[in-house]
Amino acid sequence: MIDSHEIQPLHLLASDKPTNPKDLVGVRKVPMSTVPATVMAEIGVAMLEGASKYGRHNYRAVGVRGSVYYDGVMRHLMAWWEGEDLDPDSGMSHVTKAITSLVVLRDAMMQGKFTDDRPPRALPFYPALNAGAADIIDRYADRKPTHYTINYSGLAA
Repeated sequence: MIDSHEIQPLHLLASDKPTNPKDLVGVRKVPMSTVPATVMAEIGVAMLEGASKYGRHNYRAVGVRGSVYYDGVMRHLMAWWEGEDLDPDSGMSHVTKAITSLVVLRDAMMQGKFTDDRPPRALPFYPALNAGAADIIDRYADRKPTHYTINYSGLAA
């Protein structure tokens, strides 16, 4: 017998309880159990902050501009990438703030409340840049440089 806390392959979840026909129907619906509750709870707090500042569900009522949310997401991700874990304004994780901004942006898009102010479409640029990056990696494959991370003690905090 499989303990209820053991990892089960997805195909077993659809058939491990054949006596309940609800299982066969339920496993084919949106799987909310795949979304981490911990992250959802943090998003809830971040959404509460937004509701307290701007009004609950303001983004559905008045809509959003893509550039505003893109800028906010990028600021949070860049601050996090540069070693600032917490947003000084809210005390919350920069990653959570970025996710929350994306949630609002996506909801506005899905609800038809999105103003698309992105620039004109660019020609494809990643294939050439990816080829260039691969070339650099291949060119210096014999080298073993030290790649410094946030844990490097020689850098000033």
